[in-house]
Amino acid sequence: MLGDLESVAGLAALIFIAAILYSSVGHGGASGYLAAMALFGVPAPVTKPAALVMNIAVAAIGTIRFGARGLVPWRLLAPLCMGSIPAAALGGYISLPMGIHRTLLGVVLLFAAARLWMHDERLVAPRQPPAAFARFFIGAALGLVSGLTGVGGGIFLSPLLILTGWEETRRTAGASAAFILANSVAGLAGHLAAGRGIPSEVFGLAPVAVAGGLIGAWLGSTRLPALMLRRLLAAVLVVAGLKLLLTVG
Repeated sequence: MLGDLESVAGLAALIFIAAILYSSVGHGGASGYLAAMALFGVPAPVTKPAALVMNIAVAAIGTIRFGARGLVPWRLLAPLCMGSIPAAALGGYISLPMGIHRTLLGVVLLFAAARLWMHDERLVAPRQPPAAFARFFIGAALGLVSGLTGVGGGIFLSPLLILTGWEETRRTAGASAAFILANSVAGLAGHLAAGRGIPSEVFGLAPVAVAGGLIGAWLGSTRLPALMLRRLLAAVLVVAGLKLLLTVG
C-alpha cells in the first residue's frame, strides 16, 4: 500500500488526529480517514472497507463512552436505526459513480457547517421529534446515503438533530456515535455480501484510529463545552463536505 516508513507514519498521524477530532463529536471519522488515505495514494478498493472498519472501532468506543454517561437517546434512535440499517447495507452493496450526488452532498454539508457555527442553542426551543414511522424513513434516507458514500450517517444526523432542536449538543454526539456504529456495521456487511473483502492494511491502521478514538470520546463526553463541540462538529462537516466536492469525478 505505502512504500516507505515516512509515508506510513504520515498517514498514521493524520488518522490519529482525525480520530480524536471526529470521536469528540460522536463521529467515527470515515470522511477524515478517506481524505487521509486519498492524500497518500491508497488504492480505491482499500479505502472504503478500511474507513468502515475504523469507523466501527471508533464509533463503538464513542457509544460506550457516551452511553455510560446517559448521553445516548435510545428512544429517539430506535426508529432511525431500524430504517437506516437495511438501507446502509443496500448502499454498501451498490457501487455507483458519484458525480452530481457527491456535489450535492458536499454543498449540503458545507451549508450545515455554516449554520452550526452560527447556531445558538439558547435561542432554539427544544422540539419533539416526529413520530416513529417518520423517523424510520428519515433513517432509511440517511442510511442509504451513508452506505453509498462511506462517510457515515452521523455526518448528516448531527446537524439534523441540533438545528431542528430535537436534541442538545452532547446528547447529539452520543446519538451520532450509536447511529454510526449501526450503519457502519451494516455498510460493511453489504460490502462483504458483494464479494469484496477486507484489505490486510486495515489491521495496521485500525489500532491508530482506536487510540485517537479513546482520547476524543473522553474529551467529548466529559471535558469539552457544548459551544466547542458544535464548533468542532462544524469543522468536521467542512472536512467531509470538501472531501466530497474534491473527489467528484
